[in-house]
Amino acid sequence: MYRKRIVLLMLIDSLVVISAIFLGAILFYDSSHVDLSLLLTSSIALLISHHIFAYLFKLYKRAWQFVSMIELLEILKAVTFSIIITIIVQFIFFDIVYIRTLIVTWMLHLILIGGVRFAWRMYRDGYIKLKENRKKTLIIGAGTAGTVAAKQLKRSRDSELIPVVFIDDDIKKQQLEILGIPVSGTTNEIHKVVTQYQIEYILIAIPSLKRNELQRIYKLCSETKIRTQIMPMLVDVMSGKVEVTQFRDIQVGDLLGRIPVELDTEGIANTITGKIIVITGAGGSIGSEVCRQVSKFDPAEVILLGHGENSIYNIHMELIQKYSHITYHPVIADVQDRPRIFEVLNKYQPNVVYHAAAHKHVPLMEANSREAIKNNIIGTKNIAEASDSVGVNTFVMISTDKAVNPTSVMGATKRIAEMVIQHLDRHSSTRFVAVRFGNVLGSRGSVIPLFKRQIAEGGPITITHPDMTRYFMTIPEASRLVIQAGALAGNGEIFVLDMGEPVKITDLAKNLIKLSGFNKDDIKIDYIGLRPGEKMFEELLGENEISDKQVFPKIHRGKTIELNIEKVWGVLNNYNQLREDQIREELLKISNNSVDKTNIV
Repeated sequence: MYRKRIVLLMLIDSLVVISAIFLGAILFYDSSHVDLSLLLTSSIALLISHHIFAYLFKLYKRAWQFVSMIELLEILKAVTFSIIITIIVQFIFFDIVYIRTLIVTWMLHLILIGGVRFAWRMYRDGYIKLKENRKKTLIIGAGTAGTVAAKQLKRSRDSELIPVVFIDDDIKKQQLEILGIPVSGTTNEIHKVVTQYQIEYILIAIPSLKRNELQRIYKLCSETKIRTQIMPMLVDVMSGKVEVTQFRDIQVGDLLGRIPVELDTEGIANTITGKIIVITGAGGSIGSEVCRQVSKFDPAEVILLGHGENSIYNIHMELIQKYSHITYHPVIADVQDRPRIFEVLNKYQPNVVYHAAAHKHVPLMEANSREAIKNNIIGTKNIAEASDSVGVNTFVMISTDKAVNPTSVMGATKRIAEMVIQHLDRHSSTRFVAVRFGNVLGSRGSVIPLFKRQIAEGGPITITHPDMTRYFMTIPEASRLVIQAGALAGNGEIFVLDMGEPVKITDLAKNLIKLSGFNKDDIKIDYIGLRPGEKMFEELLGENEISDKQVFPKIHRGKTIELNIEKVWGVLNNYNQLREDQIREELLKISNNSVDKTNIV
């Protein structure tokens, strides 16, 4: 096929070259005045030199359905050099140069060679349009990304989309045409443009779009009831991770209205690269993502510690396939088993510990307060004291916004766990820190999987209260905050991400309904009332715990000074003798009176 293509192009080019030089001669001379020997010699010289330069400039290897300015410049070079060679031949063999004839020949040569290539492209483009019944597509964003997407869609045989109109907020682009596609209006005119052009599909092609702006645009798109997708990042396209036309549905995480926190990669590398890392709860949604994020910084060894063998097996298999140069140790162990935890840390002598193992379900812990104490407080105490005993450099505990002024057993146990590591920090060479964040989208037990399941079943979606709000972040974002905290760790701090504005759970549910392809009337929302221990809203730091100063972009740091640590030891020693309601009462009393004074650094 390749050889046939080259032979065909060479034959076409040969006809073009001969036609160009003979037409050039005829335009200036009648047949009686044409020097046939000179014309024949010039034709042979032009033909041979054309094929030589066409080969050198790879004119026969180019995909002409994708012809652009680069290909035109190569044609210009090949034609020009061919004419120069012909001039030299005429001068050497005939001591004369028919300059006017050769100028006309050059022009005809250039027009015909370029015309053949463009005719092929126009044929292919026209053939695709006539052959396929494709969906009329609106591209939001007429910049580089939008232009690349439009070009690929127009050229693709396989795509079911055909771009017919751009929308862009840049006033300078209004009423212009890009690739023959008009720019008709701004994002505020989405509904009007969709109606005017009978749009069947919408593509958002603005990679630099901030999330709050994406939320606004998506809301306008969803009102048209037309399927809307988003273009992949150009960086991912250039790196080969995805194709330009691999558009994806907009996800809830895209609509959080907050720019994701960036990492201090140099600081993290100093903490992790070449080090031995322990991650507890490594099979969980947060713990497994911490494993992935940590692995990007090339640690020497990673100990994947968890209680569930299936989840540890899965994350271990995933990591060894992707990071074969890193040594991974899957370890089945329960943080409540103190001798086993000391045995593991003594064996591996880690430099950094990320403690993600915890019970986190609020209603379940309300009914199982003893288990919450054993796992969240005693488990944390075990792994923290084992870290201290083997001289771990940095210990990072994953906490929760529910630890601030807690109203639930889960929140209270996480706050008390923070107190335990802050107390240890005062007497240890290990740097102990805690990281608090809000709800994590897509994590086990979060509202997103629940809502998706309820939508798949036709509804209703169950929400406790119409005015309930929560802070949200994605799993990768939460995990990045955890490892960033390890790099920033000083002594006993609590790190908190600036999570922007809290999101109403009702709004989140409505967005998810739209993203699932339904209208608000298709899926009913039921309000079932607050569950035991739940708050209407969450906080990230307690009163006087936070200041406007950030220790790192989007990250705040609070440091608790005074702790009721003796009362903590008291409840840990006696909780088995107390009733469930008494345990809950003691936990809430200790955790809510734990902070007497707070300095922010």
